[in-house]
Amino acid sequence: MKPNHWNDFETYNERCLLKLDQARSTGRFIVGVYCIFAPVELIRAAGGISVGLCGKKPDPIARAEEELPANLCPLIKSSYGYAASDTCPYFAASDVIVGETTCDGKKKMFELLGRIKPLHMMYLPSNMEASHALDFWRKELERFRMFLEERFGVSVTGEALFRQIRLTNRIQKEFRRLIEHHRSCRLPVSGGELLVVLETRGFIVDPEAYLHHLETLNAEVEALPVVEARAGMPRILLTGTPVGKGSDKVIRILENAGTVVIVQENCTGMKSLFYPIDEEVAAADPMQALAMRYLQLPCSCMSPNPNRFRLLEHFIRNFGIQGVVDMTWQCCHTYNIEAFSVKRHIEERFHIPVLHLETDYSTSDIGQLETRIEAFVERIRSG
Repeated sequence: MKPNHWNDFETYNERCLLKLDQARSTGRFIVGVYCIFAPVELIRAAGGISVGLCGKKPDPIARAEEELPANLCPLIKSSYGYAASDTCPYFAASDVIVGETTCDGKKKMFELLGRIKPLHMMYLPSNMEASHALDFWRKELERFRMFLEERFGVSVTGEALFRQIRLTNRIQKEFRRLIEHHRSCRLPVSGGELLVVLETRGFIVDPEAYLHHLETLNAEVEALPVVEARAGMPRILLTGTPVGKGSDKVIRILENAGTVVIVQENCTGMKSLFYPIDEEVAAADPMQALAMRYLQLPCSCMSPNPNRFRLLEHFIRNFGIQGVVDMTWQCCHTYNIEAFSVKRHIEERFHIPVLHLETDYSTSDIGQLETRIEAFVERIRSG
């Protein structure tokens, strides 16, 4: 039986639209974001609201292909299709959009998106370990801060930014508590159901109220017993490209095959929750603390990408992982190439099976995916 407070999160995204209208009536502005590299603390410290826009459903892809090539990542096409067809209420509600250079396809798509709505582009360094990377990224954050201040006639103070940094850390801490409950099988939901709650992070209008909801949910879950049937299922780690409601077929097939997706190590999952912002640094220089934290996020756009391997190791060791599924959207070249290194690293170090899947948003390959996943699960069970 799900916790009583669970329903608040299942309907959170829909209720967000009403809250956005109410906030706009009080003079607040809305910034649409597509990526976890967008520093939401800066937006909130400026008095704005950040809202997630990334396209996760196949419906608008046909519209996108009127202007974008068909052989392009479905996430990019879905994102652009929603904007071009004016069918995303969150895009419509946004005053401005923040883009980022996490891949060449998105970078060029943002050039077209900028014709539809005002857009600010953030340029990421490609090597997080390079000597100049932190200074470069700090300047990009400063440029974004100035964009917000000039565009909306506001001032981002160090005090306001530090307050938002502390709120972010507290929200992430509560999510790590929830994930711990999922690890211990005390949370009576599937990985797909947990994804619904993880996605609500992109629709926070009032961070303090959101934090309170998370704390209440965790308090409820802590009183629940372990779900013994779930505790005996093969424990899967899903890594790779982002997944969301509407593009979650691999999670559904995995769990229909009798596994539990304990970890979702991707952008829409748990990845960003394990990189808190250093509050000691933030007390003296909040912009530096933000730059340090966001630069550490593991993404295949980074070359090399050591933090992805460190985070995978953390999850495998501490979450009892028995198999890893690395899912790549078609035409996502960076994740597709990195899949070779991920598979070799995990198999050599942990001796557990790894399955790499390349797919898109369609349902045409579900039969093939089911066959491959069932064989993979049998490998785990036969151990």
